Amino acid sequence: MDTINRSTKISIIGMGYIGLPTATMFAAASYNVKGFDVNKRVIDTLKRGKIHIVEPDLQGLFKSVLDSGNLIPTDTLEESDVFIICVPTPFKEDHEEKFADLSYVESASREVGKVLKRGDLVILESTVPPRTTDDIMGKTLEEESGLKINEDFLVAHCPERVLPGKILHELRNNDRIIGVSNKKAGELAKELYSSIVTGGNIYLTDTITAEMCKLVENTFRDINIAFANELSMICDELGIDVWELVQLANKHPRVNILSPGAGVGGHCLAVDPWFIVEKFPKTARLIRTARETNDYKPKWIVKKVVEDIQKTFLGKKITVGVLGLAYKSNIDDLRESPALEIAKELKKLGYNVIACEPNSEQSEINSIANLKLDELIDHSDYLVYAVPHNQFKDGYKDRIKQKPFFDAVGEMK
Repeated sequence: MDTINRSTKISIIGMGYIGLPTATMFAAASYNVKGFDVNKRVIDTLKRGKIHIVEPDLQGLFKSVLDSGNLIPTDTLEESDVFIICVPTPFKEDHEEKFADLSYVESASREVGKVLKRGDLVILESTVPPRTTDDIMGKTLEEESGLKINEDFLVAHCPERVLPGKILHELRNNDRIIGVSNKKAGELAKELYSSIVTGGNIYLTDTITAEMCKLVENTFRDINIAFANELSMICDELGIDVWELVQLANKHPRVNILSPGAGVGGHCLAVDPWFIVEKFPKTARLIRTARETNDYKPKWIVKKVVEDIQKTFLGKKITVGVLGLAYKSNIDDLRESPALEIAKELKKLGYNVIACEPNSEQSEINSIANLKLDELIDHSDYLVYAVPHNQFKDGYKDRIKQKPFFDAVGEMK
């Protein structure tokens, strides 16, 4: 492949929170896009014209590119000119330490390798530990295809850096970092992403720097959140309002402390720093401590809630209502959610736990009943305000305050 043009065939592997919006954006830019996923239920849903995630403005754009034929959902991977891998990189199960599970990347690479041809470009968007692009994806592609990296085919790493709830806007407007080990790969990848990154810039570097860039961005944020969360626990011991303290401290022209919350969730901030710790366990001491602080915050909240319930209800059997189960406001994403961890832990302790996650249509989430907001308030003896969804704010604060409650996010001022 000598150049990128609108006849370039693109296959996106993984139709999740990143792959589906990415496929939709390239299809909207008039490319012929195949959206591949091994989950046939997801593909069947997409073929019916429905998206399976909550993301503002995505449904309408997806339906338009589906109807135009520019995007075709499929569970069969075929030959293409460009392959973009957008698969999960969770933690390995049954490990004391948190190590990256790269089996999805390896599996996707093997599928691509089966149909890879000379001149193709394979791009990894999944967030990964350093050296994964060349040493894992690249070598797997070589093994499966019999072709040579940087000679017969090209690879690149272009980590996603979007915020759920604003994905389409950020795909267009956020700067993108592309890591390559070959000049031609850089030229092609930059030309490709320039067609959707209309309001941002594209910067080229090597693959390891690009891999580390994504990890460092989220680790920086995680460390700052850890400071705020640790501060909230210190302020509790002092008996002072942490949100008032943060507001006053931020009056300093060079101070910008974040607001504490229930912890840190999602597939980025709660995961990515561990990929650095995994590779540099003796060096990444601050990063590890910040992660442990944020991981501990939901447990600390459960401890405070139990103390308050015991003091208020004197051992009576009660129902606890948890406001929000997603990992952040106004989305349906439950991955690594501290709010969900709080609800599950309270249930383990023997409380009758119900919840309201307004962005999910499931009637039950992790064996916890998911009720409408009015119903939740009516049926709860005690409330935990865990996620500041917009649905909880307008007109409901007074009703929430009528019940005993714990405010994990500072919304009940």
